[in-house]
Amino acid sequence: MEYFIYCRDRADSLDLRMRLNEDHWTFMDGYAEEMIARGPTFPAEGDGVSGSLHIVDLPDAAAAQRFAFEEPNYKAGVYRDVLIRRWRNTLGRTMWEYTGTTAGFGRFLIIAQGGPEAVAELELLDAEQRRYLEDGFGDRLIAYGPLLAEDGVTWRGTAVLAELADREAAEAMMAGDPYARAGRYESVEIHDWRFGGRPAD
Repeated sequence: MEYFIYCRDRADSLDLRMRLNEDHWTFMDGYAEEMIARGPTFPAEGDGVSGSLHIVDLPDAAAAQRFAFEEPNYKAGVYRDVLIRRWRNTLGRTMWEYTGTTAGFGRFLIIAQGGPEAVAELELLDAEQRRYLEDGFGDRLIAYGPLLAEDGVTWRGTAVLAELADREAAEAMMAGDPYARAGRYESVEIHDWRFGGRPAD
């Protein structure tokens, strides 16, 4: 089961985060084989870190809870809240398999959260979204897929990792998403993001 986990940093927690880097990396080393994507996010303006993304393949909801809440940054109080959703790896690859790097482009995490109402046209919108994203942005997509409830079926939104020219390009991409055009997103967050992991020696 694939899980999308996004942790938002508390204000003024950067120093604590930096002190915990080695503990964080050591914890994540235990999930190296299960990791699909990871990395910190940054505010659009100003300094610091705004959060941490991890997409991991885990056995069940209990394992996802352990992953999120036994992580050293969480236990020490770096994060102010944690979003956990089932996820589906539509492209079927990890971020390390992405080969489309373009000089001068930025990387973005986009979290588009849907409303609580059921989506009757889910199958149609899902197919339209795949055509829209993969035909129009295929070489810019690092990973994407639906955010799902724990049943693995009920749609709760979309998460996209993409490499694009700038934030305006990310906004334009999501404005044209079929779910957005159908009014199914309650909110769309665009975060500056970079590949995470222990720095190479």
